[in-house]
Amino acid sequence: MRALFITLVVFFSTNVVKSQVFESILIASDDASLLMENYTNPVIRGLMSDMNNGWYTTAKTHKKLGFDVTITANVALVPKSDEMFAFIPTDYSYLSLPNGENELPTLMSSSNTDTRVNVQIDNGNGTFNVASFDMPGGIKDDLPINAVPTPMVQFGLGLPFKTDIKLRVVPKISFDDNLETNLFGLGLQHDLMQYLGPLENLPLNVSLLAAFTNMKVTYTIGDDDLSDDIISSNALAEFKMKTWTLQALASLDFKILTVYGGVGYNNGTATTKIKGDYTINYDVEDGSGNFINTVSEIISNPINLDFSANNIKATLGARINIGFFKIFTDYSFQKYNTVTAGIAFSFR
Repeated sequence: MRALFITLVVFFSTNVVKSQVFESILIASDDASLLMENYTNPVIRGLMSDMNNGWYTTAKTHKKLGFDVTITANVALVPKSDEMFAFIPTDYSYLSLPNGENELPTLMSSSNTDTRVNVQIDNGNGTFNVASFDMPGGIKDDLPINAVPTPMVQFGLGLPFKTDIKLRVVPKISFDDNLETNLFGLGLQHDLMQYLGPLENLPLNVSLLAAFTNMKVTYTIGDDDLSDDIISSNALAEFKMKTWTLQALASLDFKILTVYGGVGYNNGTATTKIKGDYTINYDVEDGSGNFINTVSEIISNPINLDFSANNIKATLGARINIGFFKIFTDYSFQKYNTVTAGIAFSFR
């Protein structure tokens, strides 16, 4: 199970949680939260799309005490429109771009060039706290495709009344001493064909699915550059995501081939928190730009962001059945279209 999560862990540790990114953005003072939200938005929404996928490969439920083990890779495709975000000066109190740019790359952009951002905070007495930092580019060119991956391991068990319970559990695992992640998900799938009399004998199966998933990722931010304008203590980045989905499923189940699909509703919420104490150094200048002195400010737990997403989704997929061994793939149409593929071992 740990090996399956290496993909996700590496994605976070090498891209989202660059300590320099989190620290440098804090120089933006009260504007840091909006800047962070715009920069990380595609990753958070991609993860929420992933977490609502991969729950089923057929609308047919197990017999009582039948079970399956499913290994799934979900890949949420980032829309081209979310590779950049508009930099609207009036949205920010203290920020400006020196070269007149009107947009900045998100984390999932193909533009990997850092952009200089200037900070000027009015002290109200004719002086200003000033600084600058490099807003990082995206990591699209470092990935095989511009997508957010989320592997899953899932267990299904047949209950009475033609109902399956599905469980996703990943205990807390650590990677590179700085990153920890854990995941829990629970789903119920209930057969509807049992209420349709003679139609129950057809290869057609229809069922309802309700499921939710929680995931948490924490990263310890190291103060790697002691010469920069920020000194951190007990620095931590924390991501929490909660998603749920309600879907109507249908499948045609034959001995060798299963064709399946579903339509339904997805919902998700997420929080991003930057915790710890940070000492930020600014130059102090007068209105003419003349240097006066330097000043330090201490801030605690500076960022607490909330994300939400909801959409209608439709899924179409196919599964090859080789005895108890299954190979499957499907495609979900939603805000972040998602490709799912994997294998399963299913009995009864």
